[in-house]
This record gives sequence, structure tokens and C-alpha cells, in this order.
Amino acid sequence: MTSDRFGNALDPGVGYARGELLRSSADEVRRLRHAGTLAADFVARNGMERIGIFTGNLRHYPVSQEDMLELCEEWVGPGLFGEDLRQAAIKHLGGLGHEQATVVNRTSAGIVAAVLALSDGRPVVSLVPSGDRSHASVGRGARLAGVPVIEVYEIPELKTALEAHQPSLTIVTTVTSELSMLPDSVTQQAVQLAKAANSCVLMDEAYGARFRPVLHNGAPSLSFGADLVITNTDKAGLPGPRAGVLCGAADALVSVAAKASELGMEARAPVAVGAMRSLMAFTPDLLIEEVKDGQVLADALETVFGVGAVKRSPLGPKISEEDAHAHVLKIAGTEHSIRVPAETTAAIGMLMLQTLGIVTVNTHGQPGGRVSLRLKPTAGALKRVGGASALADCLKAAMTETAGHLEDADWFSELLFGDV
Repeated sequence: MTSDRFGNALDPGVGYARGELLRSSADEVRRLRHAGTLAADFVARNGMERIGIFTGNLRHYPVSQEDMLELCEEWVGPGLFGEDLRQAAIKHLGGLGHEQATVVNRTSAGIVAAVLALSDGRPVVSLVPSGDRSHASVGRGARLAGVPVIEVYEIPELKTALEAHQPSLTIVTTVTSELSMLPDSVTQQAVQLAKAANSCVLMDEAYGARFRPVLHNGAPSLSFGADLVITNTDKAGLPGPRAGVLCGAADALVSVAAKASELGMEARAPVAVGAMRSLMAFTPDLLIEEVKDGQVLADALETVFGVGAVKRSPLGPKISEEDAHAHVLKIAGTEHSIRVPAETTAAIGMLMLQTLGIVTVNTHGQPGGRVSLRLKPTAGALKRVGGASALADCLKAAMTETAGHLEDADWFSELLFGDV
């Protein structure tokens, strides 16, 4: 597809249409910075205890005072906790015991570093669940490496791509940020095919490392035989901090870790210690609580918007950016607007942040991240904002207010960026 259903040209780098206001990553950074200001204003009025995180990412820092004094020390600390970190990663990801591990400052950083270190000037083959797409970091890493990405969705396509392009690196995304999932049988076959084609395999398990085993009785990440697995430490039942844990075969991992270090993508000792403690403390309970809250919220949104208007994911409800835009257009009594869906959902997110302290990817997501309305409540978030019904009413009011200003560029500019 080259355009959305409203005729707006899609940016192939991010998969959604750019508008007059959100023209590039730079504009999205401006939006992110202003969201920080709005969040600070809300906290000043209502207190931190009223902020509700609905991005699915808690981003806490679970270290002790003793950790701060010893392990977080930059020179000696990594030698003190390195083996404990390796064992925690192996246990979490289901390894055999020989694997090595490292921490990078973001999962995206690890993926970019892997593409740069392992693609060897050849196309990168990326398998994702049908109907979804690779994370933006795959394409960005490939552009930096000067190689194309061949995205495939089914095993026959993967076979063809492996034969035609003989990739040095194959990336398998088991669970996307939209929570589309590959069956374990497909993942197993994909890894075997890629390995047989002499391709290094990186599994993007940002969500999948816990999402599959806990909610779908899936196999541990490293059991599929991939060379490398990477997961987030602030998603799907892990409390943070924001970091990526990379684990797997020593030769491949050292190459990626070296590239990450060259580019300043490695996690320094304090972040690595936090990531290790996050892995050590994991139990399924937090993820299960998030799932329960997500379904309560989905019920509330269906009551307000109708069953067909809301898509359910295991971690909460979502409304695609195009569906949200269409709903706002309907409220406004028009079929056309100068706004694009990404701008509409950004405005809705900002209004919800101002009103109830609701933090979403539409306010705090990184440049190039998904722009759909995804509400993944972290533990306790629903209670903090007054419950599921209050959030649903807030979303409805935000859509209505956005509809009343669709053609008002000044209103959008002030709301998204603080420009007056």
C-alpha cells in the first residue's frame, strides 16, 4: 500500500501518513518534548499518584541502595555483576547455559547494531506476522548499513527470500508491538530454514519472551535455536528500566555488542544493573494483572464506541489510527480533512494527558513508533485515572474536541508542540 484509505501518502519508513504538522522525526521529537511539559503540568496540579501509564511500559528502576554503591560503579561494577546478569538472561530466555548476554540502551539499539554488524552487505530478511510489519529499527538499521529489507509473512515467502538473497542476517519477530503473533511452529520452522541457509538468526522478542510463554503456553525464546534473542526489560510484565537484553551465541553477540559500543548504544552499568534486577524479579503475576485490566478497559470502550469499533488485544484495546480518524471525521460531519490520522491520534492523546494524566504512545512514543490508539494499562494505571469508565468517557470527549478543531492548524500546533 502506498496510501491510507483517505488518500494520504504513506511514509514507507514508518508505515503511516505524514501531515503538515508531524512531517518528520524532528516534529515527533517536538511533540514528545511538549508531552513531557504537559505531564509535568498535570503532576503539579494533581500529584504523581494520578498519572496512569497506558503504554504497556512501566519503566521503573528496581535497584537497591547497595546496588547503587557497588554494582552501579562504572569501572569495577560490571565485573561484579556480569555473571549474575548472564545467568538471569539465560534463565529468563530459556537457554542451555553456554549463552552470553549483554545489555543495550534500547531494544531498537540492539536491532540496529545487529543489522550493522551482521548483514555483511546483503539484504536483511525479516519475517513478521501476516498483516503487520517489522519494527522501524529494522529498516533504519538497514538504511545505515546500505542494504534493503525483504519483509516476508509466510514460510513459503521466507524460503523464496532465503534462496534469492542468501542473507547473512534473518530477523524473526514473534510478537509485534500491535501484538500480532507468529505460532511457535512457524517460528521453529523459520529458524531452521534460516540456519540451514547459513543465515544468522535474530529473534525480536521484545514482547514475545513473556507474552508467548505466559499467555499462550509458548516455548522459551532460546529453545528455537536462534543465534540471538533480544527482549525489552520494560514490557509485558517487566518493570523497567528501559533497556534491551541480548542473549545468545558468543561469536554473534560479541560482534553486535562491539558495534553497539562503537555507536554509543551500549547500556552503562546503572542501566545494566536495573535490567538484571528486572529479569531476576520477574513473575507472571504482573503480566496477568495487566491482561485483566486491559480486558476491563476494552469492555468499557466497547460500551461507549460499540463492539465493532474497538479491537481487542491481550494487553488492552486498540483503535487503529485510520478508524480513529474516521470516527473524528464522522463527529465533525465531514469526509475530508487537511489532518492525517497520525495528527488526529496525537491530538487525542494530548487531550487525554491534560485531562486525566493518561500517558500513551500517542504522547510519549518515540519517533517512528505506531500511531494507533493503543491502551495497554500497566499495573494500577486504571485505578490512578479513576477507572475504565472514566477513561472511556475521556477518550470520547477528546475525540469530540479534536473534531471541533480539525481545520484549525493553530489549535493543533499549540496542542502538539506548545506553539502559540
